[in-house]
Amino acid sequence: QVQLVESGGGLVQAGESLRLSCVTSGRTSSSDATGWFRQAPGKEREFVAAISWRSGGTYVSDSRFTISRDNAKNSVILQMNSLKPEDTAVYYCAAGPVVAGQTSRYGWWGRGTQVTVSS
Repeated sequence: QVQLVESGGGLVQAGESLRLSCVTSGRTSSSDATGWFRQAPGKEREFVAAISWRSGGTYVSDSRFTISRDNAKNSVILQMNSLKPEDTAVYYCAAGPVVAGQTSRYGWWGRGTQVTVSS
């Protein structure tokens, strides 16, 4: 059973940076990818970034964001720079077999962490 726990959310001002962490456990070959998604009130959950534990390959939706992994800590980091009010959302960590942008490709999800960007 894959478990994911997000942390690092909070309230920041526009233009500032935030670093989210997702600590994973129980990963297997069927959960090689860890992705970040976000969901704003009244909107669908959307892809942010994903990384492969095996290859280190990444897929990012916005150049302001970078994703990396820390093998020793079993964690995936989402670095978000130049934040905008429209980045306000609950950010979720998810695990799946391959790096992909669709929520349906991920079978395990964390509970999320709130990111609020004020103008």
